[in-house]
Amino acid sequence: MVEHAERFRVAWVDTDAGGRIHFTAALRYAEAAETGLMRRLALLGGWGTYPRRRIEAEFHKVLRFEDEVEVRIRPERLGRTSITYAWEIVKDGEAYVEGRHVVVHVDAEGRPERLPERVRAALSG
Repeated sequence: MVEHAERFRVAWVDTDAGGRIHFTAALRYAEAAETGLMRRLALLGGWGTYPRRRIEAEFHKVLRFEDEVEVRIRPERLGRTSITYAWEIVKDGEAYVEGRHVVVHVDAEGRPERLPERVRAALSG
């Protein structure tokens, strides 16, 4: 399966009062990396048909204001209607945050629908 990486710098708005990364920033970084992957694979059209079903993250070390990080994301599993992404936020070659999220392809009424073959093929790499 394919992998994609995006670089970020922890901004002040991404931190709590102590200057440590707020947990929601990690989720935004993962989503931005997911979007970068889909853009790279020319799959952004119809992106709104993939709502999140499940999100998990484990914070190993503290990231702080101005830290430079790389977010690496890859599809870990392609289900009939869903994609499970595995991702990590890395600083200086070490994983500070690891996570996963599941998106489900849905139709116009919000019901799960089979993944398009072009999506499956592109993510299979």
